[in-house]
Amino acid sequence: MKKLFIGNLPTTTDLKELETLFSQFGRVRSSQLITDVFSGKCKGFGFIEMEGHEARAAIAGLNGRDFNGQPLKVNFEAPKSGRRR
Repeated sequence: MKKLFIGNLPTTTDLKELETLFSQFGRVRSSQLITDVFSGKCKGFGFIEMEGHEARAAIAGLNGRDFNGQPLKVNFEAPKSGRRR
């Protein structure tokens, strides 16, 4: 299972729309859209989990592709480095 980072999403994006977009490359195992607590609008990024070969196909097919007027940024989630306090 691979987790993908999806960036540069329009603020109007909803979870169903995101899952539909990625499901053309395989089964979406889990999805998360990061939203603003107060407005409920998308903050511009989210995460999708898919099988490895499906995730690679989604990256190849969607990275840089126009989505509602903005080029998507799709890649494997990078491990978090130590946070500063």
